Amino acid sequence: MYAWLWDTLPGPTPVRFLLLAVLALLILALLFLVVFPAVDSWLPIDESEISSASAHPAIHSPL
Repeated sequence: MYAWLWDTLPGPTPVRFLLLAVLALLILALLFLVVFPAVDSWLPIDESEISSASAHPAIHSPL
């Protein structure tokens, strides 16, 4: 895939590097601005439980 992409890009080597950098930034922007916010509502990230040490009698603090 990388060889195909490198061969498909026009221009000499410095131009290809610049085009790859721009393409990578566009893909990252698309992920952070569109894909990740759309998928965020499906992920159970906010459903965590944190309990205190008093809730677990087997865990004793040194104080």
